[in-house]
Amino acid sequence: MGRQRGITTISALRSVAQHTVRRAERPAIRTPEVPSMWHAIFVIQIPVLEKIVRTVLVYATIVVLFRLAGKRGLATLNTLDFVVVFLLSNVVQNAIIGSDNSFSGGAIGAATLVGINAAVNRLVARSEVASRWFEGSPTTVIADGTPLSREIRRLGLRRGDLEQAVRLQNGEAIDEVASGVLEPSGHLIVTLKPSERSATKGDIDHVLSRLASLERQTAGGERASHPS
Repeated sequence: MGRQRGITTISALRSVAQHTVRRAERPAIRTPEVPSMWHAIFVIQIPVLEKIVRTVLVYATIVVLFRLAGKRGLATLNTLDFVVVFLLSNVVQNAIIGSDNSFSGGAIGAATLVGINAAVNRLVARSEVASRWFEGSPTTVIADGTPLSREIRRLGLRRGDLEQAVRLQNGEAIDEVASGVLEPSGHLIVTLKPSERSATKGDIDHVLSRLASLERQTAGGERASHPS
């Protein structure tokens, strides 16, 4: 009887020992580490080169789209244009940041945008070819009081746009215009015919000076014809 109890006790101890060994051999389950706030802010989730390339590609795409949109879209934005601009900003934001939401990634993207824009501006200022490619060239849309229909259609202008530009520059009608030129910036510059231009202060001073001269000549002639 005592022998059986001893055997039972030994078996129980052996079972406990084996269970303990198996538990010790199991890999410890680690709780996933939560990244710190500073890690999330400053650590970039994508390579820096990829961030720069994404930004450059988006910049180039937007430049091409605006060139294709024409000069009119650069100066005047209506309600639909504002909607497109807002949606475009959201679309290109995803294309630039990718899977990265860090502050450092945003700073790199912003610095890349500012840098490439400054480089393009310097290139445009120094090269006529680059200026024509990036900004375009002036286009005449009114000649001697006549709107050029072909150019107006190509640029997406309306007759109302021309009439408004004439009124804003002291004219009353398109037939008063000697030439109307749409600049690369999208602004329509109107030159009125000499007979339709408003008198300036210099013109008025010149007329008054001539009148005073005529009065002196007339007075001198009267004294000469009636000697004392």
